[in-house]
Amino acid sequence: MPLRFLSRLFAALTLLGLALAVVPANAQPMAHPVATLAGLDKITGRITRFDVYIDETVLFGALEITPRACYDRPATDTLQRTSAFLEVDQRSLDGTAKRIFTGWMFADSPALNAVDHPVYDVWLIECKTSTNVPPPDQR
Repeated sequence: MPLRFLSRLFAALTLLGLALAVVPANAQPMAHPVATLAGLDKITGRITRFDVYIDETVLFGALEITPRACYDRPATDTLQRTSAFLEVDQRSLDGTAKRIFTGWMFADSPALNAVDHPVYDVWLIECKTSTNVPPPDQR
C-alpha cells in the first residue's frame, strides 16, 4: 500500500477516535420503588393521580394495576426517559380478572404503548424514591 493511503487512513481513524471520545456515555437507568400514575375515567372525566409501590396492585375503577419496575435516567443524560413495566387486569362483575395490558410505558410518550380500554386511560407520570403513601406491609 502506498504511504499516502496509510497516512490518510491513520488520520481518518484518529479523527473517528476523537469523535467517539466526545460522545457522552449514557448512564444506567436508576430503579425506583414507586411509580406515579394517572388515570382518566372517560365517563366522569375525572383524572386521578396515584402512587403505587413496585409489585403492589391497586384498583382504579375496574382495573387492577401492578407496576413491576420503574426506571429513569439522570436529567443530564441524552436519553432522558422515564419508563415503567406494568401489568393491568380488568375485573369483571363475577370477580374474575382478564389481563388487558402487559408492557413498558414511557412518561414522555404516553400514547406510544397505552392501555387500550373503552372506559379508562392510565399513563405513567414519574418514578419516585419515596411517597407519603404508606408501604403495603404497614397498612
